[in-house]
Amino acid sequence: MSKPFYSRILLKLTGEVMAGAKKGGIDPAEVRRIAMEIKEIQELGVQIAIVIGGGNIFRGLQAAAQGIDRSTADHMGMLATIINALALQDSLEKLDVVTRVQSAISVQELAEPFIRRRAMRHLEKGRIVIFAAGTGNPYFTSDTAATLRAIEVHADIILKGTRVDGVYDSDPEKNPAAVRYTSLTYTQVIQQELKVMDATSVALCMDNQIPIRVFNIMIPGNLKKIVMGEAVGTLVVR
Repeated sequence: MSKPFYSRILLKLTGEVMAGAKKGGIDPAEVRRIAMEIKEIQELGVQIAIVIGGGNIFRGLQAAAQGIDRSTADHMGMLATIINALALQDSLEKLDVVTRVQSAISVQELAEPFIRRRAMRHLEKGRIVIFAAGTGNPYFTSDTAATLRAIEVHADIILKGTRVDGVYDSDPEKNPAAVRYTSLTYTQVIQQELKVMDATSVALCMDNQIPIRVFNIMIPGNLKKIVMGEAVGTLVVR
C-alpha cells in the first residue's frame, strides 16, 4: 500500500516504554527514538493523538495499596503522565514536529486545558496532540482516558504500544509457553480477563466499535507497519 491504512489514530503508550531499558524514569534516547517513529507516520499524512501512562514514574494503584489515599495516589499518577507528555513533546519539537499538550487537570503554565473542539482543530491542522492527566478523575486508568479521547476525536483505531508483542493467554515473561493471539473479540478479552486494557476501556471500545491493536513499540518500524496496514501484534475487534 502506498497510502496509510488509517487517517487518524490514538496512540496509547505505556509509561514503561519511556524508560527504555531502565527500570524507571525517562530515557531521553528512547523517547527520541519513539518521537522519530511518530514523526515518520505523521509525514505520511496520519493525524495523531497520543495518551501516555505514568507507570515509569508513579503508579497510583501500587501507592494506594501501600496506604496512600486512592484519590490522592491517582492524582499523583496524573502528574506523572504530564511529565511524560512534556518529555515527548520536547523530543517531537526538536524534530520540528508541531505538538500540543492538553491536560485534563489545570496546569495552564505547561499545557492547554482539554477542549475537544480545539483538539480536533489541532489534528486537522496536522499537529500532534498529547492528552495528559488521564480523564482528570481518580479511579480511572490512562487506558480509559485513551479510549475516551479516541471516541471524542473520532480516531479510527487505538494503537497500544507496549514492551510486549501482543496479547498472550498468560504472562509471557513468567510463562515461556504462553501463546500469543493474533486477534480477539472484545467479549473474549473481558470474559478471559486478558491484559489488554481494563474492562471499562474494552467495554467503551466495544460500544463504540473502535478496534484496538496491541503491539511492541520497542521494535523499530512496528508503528509504521501497522499504519500501513500490516498485521503486527494482536487486533481486538467485534
